[in-house]
Amino acid sequence: MKSLLITVLTFVSICSLNAQGWLSQGARVGAMANNGVTLIDAFSYHHNPGALGFIENASVGVSYESRYALKELQTQSVAAAVPLKTGVISAGGQFYGYDTYRTTRAGLGYSMKLSDRIAAGVQINYLSTRLDPAYGVKHGISAEFGALAKLNDRLNIGFSVVNIGRTEISEYKNDRYGTILRLGLSYQISEMLLLVGEIEQEINFDTRLRAGIEYHPIDLLYIRAGVQGAPMDFAFGFGLAFERIKLDLATQYNQYLGWTPAASFVFDFNKKK
Repeated sequence: MKSLLITVLTFVSICSLNAQGWLSQGARVGAMANNGVTLIDAFSYHHNPGALGFIENASVGVSYESRYALKELQTQSVAAAVPLKTGVISAGGQFYGYDTYRTTRAGLGYSMKLSDRIAAGVQINYLSTRLDPAYGVKHGISAEFGALAKLNDRLNIGFSVVNIGRTEISEYKNDRYGTILRLGLSYQISEMLLLVGEIEQEINFDTRLRAGIEYHPIDLLYIRAGVQGAPMDFAFGFGLAFERIKLDLATQYNQYLGWTPAASFVFDFNKKK
C-alpha cells in the first residue's frame, strides 16, 4: 500500500515539477504558505533575486522539507548571499526526490540597489531531471529576474519571474519547465506584526493566491501562519532568532494528502549589534 501511495504521489510530483522546475524554500516562507517574494534573507535566492540587493551582511541558509511526510518526496536546499562593494553575489541549489525521480536546480545570481528603495537581481540556474536510469537525465539552463521596491518604511512590493526562456525538458509534446510570475505585497503594521500577500501565475496552470502573517511578540520568537489556494493548503510554524542564528520550523496541511513538515537554518555573518 505504501509503495502504491509513493508511486501515485511521485507521478503527481513529476507533473507538478515538470511544469514548474521550482519549489518554495525555507521554513519561514513555508509557515506563511510560501509567501516569499517580498521577504529579505538568504532564501530570497529562491523567491526573488531582487530582494537580495538589500542584504547588508553575508548570510547562508540550509533547509529540509519532507512533502507529505515521505522521504521519497524530500527536498534539500542551500542559499548564500555575499555583499560586495557594489551589489550582492549569490549562489544556491535545491534537490528534490529520490533514486527513481530526482530534480536539481542550482546556480548563481547578482543583485544590486538601483536606488535607496529599489533593488533588482538576475540569476542563471542549471536544471536537471532524472526519471529512472532507463530514461536518462535531461539538462537545461534557466534565467530568472526579480525586483523589490520599498514604497515606504512599512510597505514593500516584489516581483519575480522564474524561467524566462521556458527551458525545454523534452521535444516530445514540447515538454518544458514552466514560467512562473509572482507579484507580492508586505505590510509591516507594527514592529510585532507583518502581513504578506501574493499572486502566482504559472503558464497553463491556475492562478494561486496566498496570504500570511508573522507575529513577533518578543525578540526571540516569531509565530507564523498562512493559507494558499488552487489547491487549498494551510500552513503554520514558528521561528527562533538569536544574535546571528535563525531557526525556523513549519508545516503545511493538505486535506487530501496530509502534512508537509519543514525546517531551515540561517546564519548571518558580521551581524551589526
